[in-house]
Amino acid sequence: MDLFDFMQENAAAKQAPLASRMRPATLDEVVGQSHIIGKDKLLYRAIAADQLRSVIFYGPPGTGKTTLAKVIANTTKGAFRQINATSAGKKDMEDAVADAKRLLATDGRRTVLFIDEIHRFNKGQQDYLLPYVEDGTVILVGATTENPYFEVNGALISRSIIFELQPLTKDDIIALLKRAMTDTEKGMGLYNAEITDEALDFIADVANGDARKALNALELGVLTTTPDADGVTRITIEVAQECIQKRAIRYDKTGDNHYDTISAFIKSMRGSDPDAAIYYLARMLYAGEEVTFVARRIMICAAEDVGNADPQALQVAVAAALAAERIGMPESQIILSQAAAYVACAPKSNAAVEAIGKAMDAVKNERTPAVPPHLQDAHYGGAGKLGRGIGYEYAHLYPNHFSRQQYLPDEYVGTTFYEPGDLGYEKKIKEWLAFLRSGEENHAEN
Repeated sequence: MDLFDFMQENAAAKQAPLASRMRPATLDEVVGQSHIIGKDKLLYRAIAADQLRSVIFYGPPGTGKTTLAKVIANTTKGAFRQINATSAGKKDMEDAVADAKRLLATDGRRTVLFIDEIHRFNKGQQDYLLPYVEDGTVILVGATTENPYFEVNGALISRSIIFELQPLTKDDIIALLKRAMTDTEKGMGLYNAEITDEALDFIADVANGDARKALNALELGVLTTTPDADGVTRITIEVAQECIQKRAIRYDKTGDNHYDTISAFIKSMRGSDPDAAIYYLARMLYAGEEVTFVARRIMICAAEDVGNADPQALQVAVAAALAAERIGMPESQIILSQAAAYVACAPKSNAAVEAIGKAMDAVKNERTPAVPPHLQDAHYGGAGKLGRGIGYEYAHLYPNHFSRQQYLPDEYVGTTFYEPGDLGYEKKIKEWLAFLRSGEENHAEN
């Protein structure tokens, strides 16, 4: 590299986006991904000891795949070469391999070849790398947002260790934003800028685990906001909204607004207002509420407020919860909307709630009587001699598969815990129970 190239590279680095400038140079500067680069983890030890073998980093955008590659570049004693699969051709790979062979032969140093977006290479391009990865001419570091088991050559997969990166947590993003605000060398520390806690929290929340998105929004806010009379550039929630192109709504996941909104959502479903239920659902999802939390509330409402008036409601709610968890946003909003609308429109009954409440009170506050002898377990030796199970009437041998024997303990004979309502399917249950309790079943045919 001559003086001109050095100066050009230096200028480019200074003019690079904040997210690029703030990339960590060492392992200890990396934020997040402790499940793979914690100090006791294999990847951390391999990089620190400069004993890395071929790896593929797989994860969503902005989670640190390129960052880890740069850390490797700063740590390894070998040469580091970077190729982007979206623009590189076979000639680029041939040049990289030729340089790696020459370096290995003359200096005994190996080359770390970083291929960003490796899934973009076709099968032929990936096959070309195989022998050089196999014989150690290059140490492959691949990065991909796509599942490598589907998009990368199986032979390359077998010669590499796959590390899956997770979206950064909200706390991770906040830590990165604070670091960028105070860093006077690579960050925004010289701009005399301040950011409110509300704006910081909002950007970190909306970034949804993508550090690049959060840092880009912060940089845009600092560079485009006019300083106030005191010369301070203040990043408020209003500025944050404009920079990340999403309107902030008042919704604290741990505060009153969180509980008020979920309360209104449940009460709207209970009150059979699907429009209100879906509106509050939208508010929660827009604010970043976890789909699993919303799905749990729909399941509870299906059992608590619909019950046997429409037994299908609980099935719909459970199926929606499973589907939403597996699919994720944004498609999950459709699934949750369907379930919320179904539960809201279903006929209502809280008879199951009343029944278990009465039964729990009885168990809690009164003496626990013995199970009637004819209902006790008779499947062990000596049970008959003790009177266990004697006199039990097998229901399926009787008309309508029903026997009018005693099931409750003596102390509770005549007590009614479950009283079906008059809506939906529960009306049929009520009629059926009335028929069984009337005694007419003894005269009915099977």
